[in-house]
Formats: sequence, C-alpha cells, structure tokens
Amino acid sequence: MGFVTPDYGTIFWMLIIFGIVLFILKKFAWGPILKALKDREKSISDALNSAEKARKEVAGLKASNDQIIAEARKEKDIILKEARDIKDQIIADARIKANAEAQKSIEIAKQQINAEKATAINDIKKQVAELSVMIAEKVIRKELENPKDQEKLVEDLLKDLNLK
Repeated sequence: MGFVTPDYGTIFWMLIIFGIVLFILKKFAWGPILKALKDREKSISDALNSAEKARKEVAGLKASNDQIIAEARKEKDIILKEARDIKDQIIADARIKANAEAQKSIEIAKQQINAEKATAINDIKKQVAELSVMIAEKVIRKELENPKDQEKLVEDLLKDLNLK
C-alpha cells in the first residue's frame, strides 16, 4: 500500500523535485513561452489593427469608387447630351442649307423659265411679224396688180407722210 499512502520522505523529495522542475521551467521555459505568447498576442493585435485599417481603407475606396462612378455617369450624360445637341444642330444646319439650296434652285429655275418665256414670246412676235408681212405682201400684190392702183397708193401714202 505504499503507492496509495506515500511516506513523508517521498513527499519531501517529490516537493523538492517539483520545486527544482518548477524553478527550471520558470527560468528556461516560461520566460520564452510567455514572451512568445506576448509576441503572438502583439502580432495578432497588430494584424487585427491592420485588418481594421484595411477594412476602413476599403470602405473609403468603395465610397470613392462610387463617387467616381457617379461622376463618370454624370460626365457620360453630359457628353451624350452635348452629342445630341450637336447632332440636332447639324441636322438643323443641313435643313437650312437644303432649304436655301432649294430656294436658290427655284429662283434659278424661275429665271430660266422667264428667260425662255421671253425668248418664246420674241420668237412668236417675230413669226407673227413675218406672217403679217407675208400676208400683207400677198394682199398688196393682189390689189396692186394694175399700175393705176399702185400710183394711187403711193400718192395716198405721200399725203399721209408729213415732210417737215
């Protein structure tokens, strides 16, 4: 029964060995273990602080990114509006130019029509005059076949003619 109830000598030596082991552990093991634990705690704390700082930085970057995206959208809308305005202006200018060209073409066509009309009227007048002369010539030939009628006509014309 020696193992169940130890002797006082065994207890004494167990306490001395325990004390020596405790002293050796305190001197050589606990210091480095505690130092390693403190270093580990510090590195974990630093890592948590860095992670928190990175999280805040990411949140700031996200807000900045959202702001940049919003500004880019505004700029895109402004550029599209300006492009639409320029397109509308170009279309309006093209319409004005087309209308001006159409008016110019109409005026040129009117002038050409008037010129051709005047030419046609002059041609008609010339043809009427030629026809009138031909008709008058035929009528006069027929009436003046005899010489007495010719003399009478010349005398009548001389009377109508006032010589001054």
